[in-house]
Amino acid sequence: MNADDDYELTSDQWEALRAIRVPAPNARALNRSVVEKLVALQLAEMTDGRPVITRKGRSVLLRGSPRLLDVAA
Repeated sequence: MNADDDYELTSDQWEALRAIRVPAPNARALNRSVVEKLVALQLAEMTDGRPVITRKGRSVLLRGSPRLLDVAA
């Protein structure tokens, strides 16, 4: 994996990133500090007051998913 795409995200950050991959009305209920950290990492951005996953965030989510499955197993 490219070092630029290797993020050590907390479980809350992974969950938030997964939650914002599809625009949903409940996205406002996400932990604001978690979302702010994702925005700071350029994995998400705020659009119309809602968090939206960025292209970089989608790439990190896709690349991180197999690793998350290994941790869960």
